[in-house]
Amino acid sequence: MMHRLVAEATRRSRAAPATMATGGAAGGERWMSSAAGSKGRLEGKIALITGGASGLGKAAAHEFIQEGAQAVVLADINSKLGLQTAHELGPNAHFVHCDVAAEDSVAAAVDAAVARHGRLDVMLNSAGVVGPLSPGTSQIASLDFAQFDAVMSVNVRGTLAGIKHAARAMLQAPAPDAGAGAGGSILCMASISGILGGLGTYPYSVSKFAIAGIVKAAAAELSRHGVRVNCISPYAVPTPMVVDQFSAMLGGAADEAQVAAIIRGLGELKGATCEAVDIARAAVYLASDDAKYVSGHNLVVDGGFTSYKRMNLPFPTKPHE
Repeated sequence: MMHRLVAEATRRSRAAPATMATGGAAGGERWMSSAAGSKGRLEGKIALITGGASGLGKAAAHEFIQEGAQAVVLADINSKLGLQTAHELGPNAHFVHCDVAAEDSVAAAVDAAVARHGRLDVMLNSAGVVGPLSPGTSQIASLDFAQFDAVMSVNVRGTLAGIKHAARAMLQAPAPDAGAGAGGSILCMASISGILGGLGTYPYSVSKFAIAGIVKAAAAELSRHGVRVNCISPYAVPTPMVVDQFSAMLGGAADEAQVAAIIRGLGELKGATCEAVDIARAAVYLASDDAKYVSGHNLVVDGGFTSYKRMNLPFPTKPHE
């Protein structure tokens, strides 16, 4: 399977001058930084974010708090990093251990949030894995189903468990107004690898295609109860996990800062790069009342990357006279 992003990253890493590192180190907060936007769109909301200890989940937690969320529960398998992130984000954040591959763990995280705060308004299913890059994941004739199942158990079953137990909590909550639906917003993290083929391994791509379908199926049912379900499909963002993944695929040909700069330079939209804060603000929009009539939607944040493919026409050249 040809991975377009990897091939392009490899090409650019070979041609990149040393000045590519000027974008800032990926290990710092550059990947999450941006100017503050409008505040208060999530005023008083209670949110739970799986995979909230790092990457896009952490960026979303930060933005949720900036937008007025009363509490953000970080549910993550990494307890050390989760506690550190909760401390970093301040008193509106706290951590619960959660392994999304185990349904009981997801149920317990949701129950803990409701027990502590009385309700759940927003669920963001952001936990996910990419899995290894090998012939067993990138070549259909050599597909390793053990590796496939390992990715699906986190990305698909974990997302389904998050939707299931968030819906359970939201449907049990008293309606805010007489005759109104239960309310609540459930968000899932998909990917452009679930829109176009060839951008990821088979396990990862299939899992992300599945998430977009799950969102539509769940939205069809839960809309009747006033609960909205949507997903976000991000472009490649130089979070620590993605930088590590690209570094491995590039075989150590570039250092961490250069890899982050390469990822930022892969986009199609001139004058802008895709950052974690862009994905976080998409999540804020979908979680907020600004999107009160949006459900079953896949919000693609890719600068137009998946919207088109150019035809490389072999224009003939005129012979020299």
